[in-house]
Amino acid sequence: MKQFLYLLKPARLGMVTEGPTPAEAETVSRHFAYLTDLTNKGVMILVGRTQNNDESTLGIAIFEAEDESAARNIMENDPAVKGGVMTAELYPYQIALMRK
Repeated sequence: MKQFLYLLKPARLGMVTEGPTPAEAETVSRHFAYLTDLTNKGVMILVGRTQNNDESTLGIAIFEAEDESAARNIMENDPAVKGGVMTAELYPYQIALMRK
């Protein structure tokens, strides 16, 4: 298994500065459920988001996949990415240090 990271950013900045529309909120709820499921299955290593609500806000998902194609599939099937609420970029990644 290889490690990957995908970086998430809101497609519409107002979603974090003013608040999500009902449709965005529903999509983000499905996004959270998707990542929770993958975490419970041992795929996701770490998932989180910065706590600032401005143009620099971002989220990350660090996970394991067989190869880049499988990693891209995980990222592209994230409901927030699939639904256009967030943009995502995939990177090969390797955790160098992690606390016990």
